[in-house]
Formats: sequence, C-alpha cells, structure tokens
Amino acid sequence: MLNIQFAVVGFYEPWWIQILKAVIIFAVGLQLVPVVLVIERKLLGRFQHRVGPNRVGPFGVLQPLADILKLIFKEDFRPRTSVGFIFALAPIISIVTAVAAWAIIPFSNTLDIFGTEVGFYGVDPSVGVLYAFAFGAIAFYGLMLGGWASGSKYSFLGAMRSAAQLISYEVAQGLALVGVIMMAGTLSLTEIVAYQQANVWFIIPQFVGFLIFLIAGFAETNRAPFDLPEADAELVGGYNTEYGGARFASYFFAEYLNILVISGLTVTIFLGGWDIPFVNEPGWLHPIVVLAKIFGFVFFFIWIRATLPRLRYDQLMSFGWKILLPLATLNALVTAILVVLL
Repeated sequence: MLNIQFAVVGFYEPWWIQILKAVIIFAVGLQLVPVVLVIERKLLGRFQHRVGPNRVGPFGVLQPLADILKLIFKEDFRPRTSVGFIFALAPIISIVTAVAAWAIIPFSNTLDIFGTEVGFYGVDPSVGVLYAFAFGAIAFYGLMLGGWASGSKYSFLGAMRSAAQLISYEVAQGLALVGVIMMAGTLSLTEIVAYQQANVWFIIPQFVGFLIFLIAGFAETNRAPFDLPEADAELVGGYNTEYGGARFASYFFAEYLNILVISGLTVTIFLGGWDIPFVNEPGWLHPIVVLAKIFGFVFFFIWIRATLPRLRYDQLMSFGWKILLPLATLNALVTAILVVLL
C-alpha cells in the first residue's frame, strides 16, 4: 500500500474569505484574458513575419484595453427578428459557466495566511472533474441560444455546428480522463495533484489520454483547426454574427477564458499541478508554477492556430467519432485491466 498524503478537501472557510476568493477569481480571469490576447497577437505577428500591435502603450501591450473599450462604447443593437431576452441572456451564460469552471483550477493546497487556512482554489468538490464537465455542458447553451435567438440563418447554422462539435468531442474528452480517475481513485483535482506528487505525473502512464484530452480541448474551445462554428468564409461569424459591442466582448471573454480553463485542467490532471519534480518548493511558489505551466499551453494553442489550416466539417466529425472516441475507449479499457492486474 502506498502511503499517500492527500490534500485537505472539504474544509470550512469563513464566509468573508469565500466572498473575497470569488471576487479574486473573477478579477484574475478578467486580467489574464487581455494578457492572453496581447500574447496571441504578438506571437501571430512573429509567426507571420509581422510586428504585431505596437501603437497603444509600450510595445503595444495596451492594445487589448483599447479593443475592449472600443467594444464597450459601441452602440448596443439587435436584429428585429431576434428574441430579446434570450439574445441578451446567451452571452451571460457563456461568461458565468467559464468563470465557474475557472474557479475549480487549484493553484496550491491549503496555505496558512495570517493564521487562517485558505485553499488556493475557488472550490474543491469531491466530484471536481464532473463539476468541470457539468459547466462545460451548460456552456453549450450560451452558444446554442445565442445563435437561435439572433434570428439569422448564419447564426443558427453556427449554433448547430457548435452543438454537434461540443457534444461529439466532450464524449471523447470525458473518456480520456477515466484512466486518470481509476489510477488516482478520486475525482477531486487537489487529490489528483497529491497522487502525482507521491508517484508520477499522469502524462507518462496516461499519454494517450493526455493527447485525446488536449485535442478535444481545442474543439471544445472552438480553436483552430476546429473553429468551424465561427468559420468566417462560410458563416460570416457563426453563432455571434449578429452580436456587437459589449455582448460580443462577452463571448470573446468567455472563449479566451475557456482556453485558460482547458490549459489549467490539463496542467492539473496530467502535469502535476503545482508540483515540480525532485524539488521541495515553498507554498508561495505554487501559483507561479501553475500559471507558468498554463501559459505554456496557451502558447501551444496559439502556435497551432498559426500552423494548421481549418478542417472540413465532415473531417472534424469523422475525427471525433471514428478516431478519438475509439482511442479513448481503448485507453480506458487497457487502464482498467492494468489497474486490476497490478
């Protein structure tokens, strides 16, 4: 029997700490999205032999702020054929689900801050993986309702693509984690990190699951080469064609926050979270380690966008159902057999 010291899960925090953490989680997400935006535009510029944004602020770092202010001050409008309440509700659903999923990413275990034990995560339920997938499933309604309520055929086609794509790749993504769950014996993200600290990062024994989860993550976030719901050459802008101003910015914010969420889940589940192998790092370093790993995957997202062309829709669906799903199922079966035998 391995003597595994699991992280502290389910302890009670004072109400004011819970409120403060909720504010900090939203604020951190709100600040990280512009950082990802400027990094993406700078890197895409370099990949394409351009300079990238360099006019607003030193080295162009304030360009995302200018873009956000421009969208906020644009006139708020909607088509006459749209369904007003649902048209306004859809972007809110996308933002709320993205922030709720971001809240589950653990940046450390519980640490003592001025005599009070504080968990460096928003929430750590015993069913953490299911929590993340639950809000990922609800996020689908933000895209679907936005496209349907717009009263536009292009928007509706984009919404239908989103529905088919999210459902197809979410099945493979969920199955890719079954092997990790069987080996760790828990659904709690902090306990999964603790298992990796005591043994080995799951990217080694579950490399196939890691690849499936990451590829499905590209599809779940509508990123190239799986950005079919927003295919500008076919659907103008996809599900958000009729959105402008602050509502369009809301969709934009949710999409980029979801990139951080997928990167955070990948880091937590497969790359040991805040763990550094063979190093007994201090607690204050844990959030920095997690953020560094997350931004490594953000760079990978941007790199893939600059490298791979968009798939055809039939290729996208075939890849999800005929390749990723059988591979994920086989990985889960092999892992189950090895766990029982070993």
